[in-house]
Amino acid sequence: MAKIRQSSFRRILVTRILLLFVPVLFVGEMVALNKARSSLLKTARQNLTESAINKGEKIVDAIASLKSNLLSASQTKVIQSGSPSKSQKFITELAQQLPTNIECIQLTNLQKGNIIASSCGDKAIGELSSSFSSDNVDIKAILPPKAGTTGKRDPQNKLQLMLSVPVYNRNGDLAYALSLQTAFYQQIANQPGSLTGSTVIIAEDGTILLHPLADRVGTNIQNNRDAARLKSIVKKATAGQNDSIHLYFTDGKELVAGYTAIVNPITQQQQQKWIILAVTSVENALFGLDEIKLILIVLTVGLIGASLLASLYLAPKLARPVEELRDYALNIHSHHSAQPIPHNFKIREFNQLAQALDQMVERLKAWAEELEIAWKEAKTANQIKSQFLATTSHELRNPLNIIINCVRLVEDGLCDNREEEMEFLKRADETAIHLLGIINELLDISKIEAGKLSVVTEPVDLRRILLEVINLQSVNVQKKGLQLKCELGNEPIPINADGSKLKQVLINIIGNATKFTDEGSITIATEIHVRDGKSQVIVSIKDTGIGVDPTQQHKLFRPFVMVNGANTRKFEGTGLGLAISRNLIELMGGRINLESAGLHQGTTVLIILPLIDISLLPNSEEGEETRGSRYSKVRQDPPSEIYSSSRAVVDGEKGETCEVSFPPQPSVLPTFPT
Repeated sequence: MAKIRQSSFRRILVTRILLLFVPVLFVGEMVALNKARSSLLKTARQNLTESAINKGEKIVDAIASLKSNLLSASQTKVIQSGSPSKSQKFITELAQQLPTNIECIQLTNLQKGNIIASSCGDKAIGELSSSFSSDNVDIKAILPPKAGTTGKRDPQNKLQLMLSVPVYNRNGDLAYALSLQTAFYQQIANQPGSLTGSTVIIAEDGTILLHPLADRVGTNIQNNRDAARLKSIVKKATAGQNDSIHLYFTDGKELVAGYTAIVNPITQQQQQKWIILAVTSVENALFGLDEIKLILIVLTVGLIGASLLASLYLAPKLARPVEELRDYALNIHSHHSAQPIPHNFKIREFNQLAQALDQMVERLKAWAEELEIAWKEAKTANQIKSQFLATTSHELRNPLNIIINCVRLVEDGLCDNREEEMEFLKRADETAIHLLGIINELLDISKIEAGKLSVVTEPVDLRRILLEVINLQSVNVQKKGLQLKCELGNEPIPINADGSKLKQVLINIIGNATKFTDEGSITIATEIHVRDGKSQVIVSIKDTGIGVDPTQQHKLFRPFVMVNGANTRKFEGTGLGLAISRNLIELMGGRINLESAGLHQGTTVLIILPLIDISLLPNSEEGEETRGSRYSKVRQDPPSEIYSSSRAVVDGEKGETCEVSFPPQPSVLPTFPT
């Protein structure tokens, strides 16, 4: 493939890209400026609306706090006593504790009309209300004198309120009035770019209570140049809207205002509102637009210059690595394993691209290897499944043959006497129970795979369940002539578990220990551990049997996986018991682990379950004698002839460490060919 000539590449950059790039760049600059202006105005309107809401909330909270403080002060004994000296001291201390916007606090005698104590001299704050209601605060707005009236206008432009509360003397008579004068939002010059805005407060009747221009305070919005928009704001705010609008408060200067409404704190009626506005100029809202223009101009010039440099000087440097990478990518199927990818370019981005391409090739190789491994694993899994089906079929066929042969012998009358018939029927019954256990395991593993296996937990005594299982399994231990050791302690072990499912797990684990142990002993022990402040019991079942290769131990708890098919055939079984046991124990909030030093070195299974309060056990207050009787009954549940030849049985009453040995006994039941 012919390489593009440098002159042609440069000509494309100059004539086709650059000539289209410059007009698009200028159009984009205009669009960006308009978008920036719109965004700045939108941000300003949102900020001003939020500022108005915050200002309104602050006024409401401040008035509520002042009312609470004023009511609390009016109920003090010092104020109720009317003592000038004590009241003056109290008011002076109160003025120091209250916020700085409190300008004056006065205690006035309502009957005489004189000031008893004041924090601002002898001048009265304002005219008191003619009547007070019990435990109610009277609020008035202090407005500057109207034009043509006597009085000096306050040079500081701020919202001034007078709060008064009645004070009752010790006899319960209305005697005094406690008043304070407070000021909100004294107008100060905002920093350029600030969007908190100046504060404007308008009453619902149109009276301007606070304005950036002092001469507008006390006037009505009807006399304003932008009266129509102001009336619209009052109407929308009283209807519950929070929004922004453009105004012309000052001649020839456009403003942006956010507004909201609060309940009139003077009347305290929901129908009466104050409209709070946060106002700033459009010029201030667009503060920073000039900087954006300058940045866009510099960016435009820089992009044009960079384009010229790229088209005139960088074409060869750009074309060569691209062509080399292209040639490598086109021929990667034939030489990628032998020829390395091009690298060491002068441009870092192309080196990164070459590295990424190399990593992609390596990932493709890894994926190919993973696919091959997955295919082998799938093939192995299919073989395991086939082996499991063959094993299960054998395990199902043998019991069925035994049952059929036993039943036919009895049915055909081939037995010598009734005792022999009962012996065959007993063998058929035991084999049917064994077959039912295999089917139950298959059903349980199906429920596990479907996520439908569940347990019903309740407080149970683990020690009692262990005793029951040990007594049941002692028959098998007796037949194999093994030594049974148990260390269960002499106290109940309270746990939260499903008793029948836990018994199933223990029977399976102890049964496996018995099945895979030809000589030696089986040790069953319990131990209480405290870990991270939580108590747990560890049940260990240790045998001296055939053991497990450490490299194969992780497979034992997988369904449909058998560590050694020869052992399975020798000892029978489906290989599902441990998988089911682990799921059951985990559903009860516990764990189960298997440890073995190696082949012919025995196996230890650990079952770990959390302990609960012993008081939760049923009949937890029974005496030792009662519990001993219960355990004696448990030992007697199996047929009595089972223990006729044994030297000892687990002592359930005392719970002492026991060691039980059973002489091996040959089976007297008949066997049949499979």
